[in-house]
Amino acid sequence: MHEEMLDVRGQRLRLQRGGDGSAVVFLHGAGGANWTPLHDRLAADWQLIAPEHPGFGRSEIPEWMMSVGDLAFFYLDMLDKLEAPSVHLVGHSLGGWLAAEIAVRSTKRITSLSLMAPAGVAVPEAPFDDIFLWTPEEGARRNYYNVALAEARIAAQGNVDMDLFLQNRAGLARLAWSPRLENPQLHYWLHRIDVPTLLIWGREDRVIPYACHSPYMREISQARLVTLDACGHASHTEAADRVGTELNAFFRSVSR
Repeated sequence: MHEEMLDVRGQRLRLQRGGDGSAVVFLHGAGGANWTPLHDRLAADWQLIAPEHPGFGRSEIPEWMMSVGDLAFFYLDMLDKLEAPSVHLVGHSLGGWLAAEIAVRSTKRITSLSLMAPAGVAVPEAPFDDIFLWTPEEGARRNYYNVALAEARIAAQGNVDMDLFLQNRAGLARLAWSPRLENPQLHYWLHRIDVPTLLIWGREDRVIPYACHSPYMREISQARLVTLDACGHASHTEAADRVGTELNAFFRSVSR
């Protein structure tokens, strides 16, 4: 993996990139841009491009970024800057919501869409809790079904860069403060997604509840669902091998 900077209409964007082959763009969740074992797994077979959202990490929140919709238009500009004519677009949590917002606007440069427990659409029977009220410890316990993984994450938080943590939280607040973690209009436009779509969801998700898959499955004509038993929200780390296998098979099945 190496890092580079990409200028997108005057906005400097940090990218992590690894591997060769057809391009896969991975959009990160609220915790920020981290290169994980899932990234390594995907980079073994594809050219994996993992941008860090503007306003996250060490970057300032840009004035133009007032909603996930604004960020979606920015990423459409980014896709135009990439050398790849089209990409497999993947997003987890906040990144999944963002990927869906991108795809309802345009799929011209998207070969396939993979949404891993996306935020963005709530259902009445499983409302979102207020993640802005959670302590870091509670957040870790909510993200994992595996208690040992949650406790290991908590133990590692003593070494967390708090400036980075707070910047990521500020970026998230700009995008998902009101209403929390959703765009009430998004479900009206999911029918516009016209590319093969894979939903991956942990059955025990306590951040974006499993029941939230229903509107995505109902409205996206080419969607299919992979359910991960005994898995929480952090499927990219808790079930990295299974998720990597599912994504690799899906990319191969739809590559053109």
